[in-house]
Amino acid sequence: MNPVLTKKENNKAFFTIEIAEKDFEKAIQKAYLKNRNYFVVPGFRKGKVPRKIIEMNYGEGVFYEEALNSILPEAYEEALEELKLDPVDYPEIDVEEIEKGKPVIVTVEVTIKPEVELGDYKNFEIEKIEYNVSDEDVETELKTIQEMNARIIAAEDRETKEGDILTIDYEGYVDGEQFEGGTAEGQELTLGSNTFIPGFEEQLIGKKKGEEVEVKVNFPEDYFEESLEGKEAIFKVIIHEIKEKELPILDDEFAIDVSEFDTLEEYKEDLRQKLEKEFKEKEKNEIENTVVKKVVELSKVDIPEVMIENQVENE
Repeated sequence: MNPVLTKKENNKAFFTIEIAEKDFEKAIQKAYLKNRNYFVVPGFRKGKVPRKIIEMNYGEGVFYEEALNSILPEAYEEALEELKLDPVDYPEIDVEEIEKGKPVIVTVEVTIKPEVELGDYKNFEIEKIEYNVSDEDVETELKTIQEMNARIIAAEDRETKEGDILTIDYEGYVDGEQFEGGTAEGQELTLGSNTFIPGFEEQLIGKKKGEEVEVKVNFPEDYFEESLEGKEAIFKVIIHEIKEKELPILDDEFAIDVSEFDTLEEYKEDLRQKLEKEFKEKEKNEIENTVVKKVVELSKVDIPEVMIENQVENE
């Protein structure tokens, strides 16, 4: 295809593509075979009109556009690869020369990825990043696994406390009227999870199964439902069930149940090794990110407007 780069500046590349005469002739013949059924010439059956006759009647370039459309995409991609260009937008293509018996010459203008002018990236320093696994880290990880293996059991012979899992019905009222979305039955709520309106869960602590509780709260000023913003609400709540998590004892039996180890100490050592591996990976990633950020700060790059527009459209 013989691409020739004529100019590259301001994130624009200008080059020419020369399509050999024989290749363009094949494309013309292909266009003729595809479209010959659409031409009507007196004395010839439909689809049987010779190409030369069609060109005599409709013009020599009757199949040029179809031929170019079929051959240019591949020629363009080959040119990009050979010239080592990385475009970020669609090209502008002009046909400079197209004549029977001669190569086809087209010129291309396309926006390409910007070239980065690196700063002095070899001589800067970064603060050492290091994460060490502590006994507290191991205990925290062990506690998480303990929580994951907890059993949910009934706790209905006592008052509610933080961490309990309640099953409740409630009806919400604002200015004495029920409001949309303020009523539920069989709702599960973990006290202390802060999933309800601020102040709601705290008023259910110290209560018993079957008790009816009147909960008074104020909706936040930035509540997602504008009609309820900042308003006082009263919820009539009935507690149907009280449940709690029963945590397994952290001993050798626990280690056997949740791991391949026979003792808790062996299991904790394995957790430590896994955390050390995670922390090393975290160190590596943060160092890489810090270096990249520093290199970017020291570098100069002129980002094409089209790249910014494309990014905005994709977000």
